[in-house]
Amino acid sequence: MVAPGFEPVRVAFERVLAEAAGTGAAVAAWHDGTWVVDLWGGTADAAGTARWGRDSIVMPYSVTKPFAAVCALLLVERGRLDLDSRVDRYWPGFAAPATVRHVLAHQAGLVALDRPLPTAALFDWDLICAVLAAQQPLWTPGTAHGESALFYGHLLGELVRRVDGRRLATFLREEICEPLGLDFTIGLTPEQQARAVELTGLDAAFRLSAADGRPELYKRAIGNPPGVQDGAVANSAALRAAEVPAVNGHGTARAVAGLYAALLSGQLLGPSLLAEATTAQCSGPDRVMGSLNAWGLGFGVDEDGFGMGGLGGSLGWASRSGRYAYAFVTGSMGDHARSDAVENVLRDCLSLPPLPE
Repeated sequence: MVAPGFEPVRVAFERVLAEAAGTGAAVAAWHDGTWVVDLWGGTADAAGTARWGRDSIVMPYSVTKPFAAVCALLLVERGRLDLDSRVDRYWPGFAAPATVRHVLAHQAGLVALDRPLPTAALFDWDLICAVLAAQQPLWTPGTAHGESALFYGHLLGELVRRVDGRRLATFLREEICEPLGLDFTIGLTPEQQARAVELTGLDAAFRLSAADGRPELYKRAIGNPPGVQDGAVANSAALRAAEVPAVNGHGTARAVAGLYAALLSGQLLGPSLLAEATTAQCSGPDRVMGSLNAWGLGFGVDEDGFGMGGLGGSLGWASRSGRYAYAFVTGSMGDHARSDAVENVLRDCLSLPPLPE
């Protein structure tokens, strides 16, 4: 579906699909209260025997992180979590002197583990949380920032569980996704796994390109426990069923854009907390990613909007000035140029300038 006036977005998206080396993609956009784009296409498996359908779901890696953050922010809004209280107030025995705010803004310093863990640890929530609780931060919380690539969802999810009693996946489903009609899930059932798109291109060359130019800490942050950049692990039933809420949510483009549409329209958070969550808490060099960036409370932020990109090229984003929510999700690993190209056509349809280079 494309609304009248947004036909060029379809053309741009079809170009992306034609150039895809592996499985397909989906894109969705909401503008000022109305859905204007909802498109999907390509294959759902590497063999090309299944087509990407309306209800196909895909793992968009770090695009999952804001879903985890909003769970914690809802508890902040309800007075159950305090942003400036230390984590050990809610999680006794948690060693790092980090606050809830530090965790949400990637300032806690818990980005890599001293203890080597096997791939199987990815499927063991209690083990990861126990190791995180004992781990000393790599910097004094609040003095620097670096994306907690693998553990962001465990840190927030364990806070949610200890305060609310529900696992993060359950809280997300019952408090956010079901009420808003968002087809996004962490921890897939067998029935949901049947709808999951196979990720393609997760090979050694892609892993090298993903790490190229990044600090040495990046490899430690993404590689222990190992497996999330390995196609055999990422596409396994075990990982799809597990809860790794930093990376392994599965959903449609419309569900991802729907989260941001709900935030922009005031359906999830009050204006005061949303403003705080989408204002930079820290900025400058990210010690894990190496690039200059700014973090709000669960979102990457810039002067106009907020959201999160994911490994492989997926993105969820909200533009304040453009009054739009946008999502691009893909099963074919690559960079974000594809998403940017489609979003720039969307922006042109809205008479907005292109994204800054």
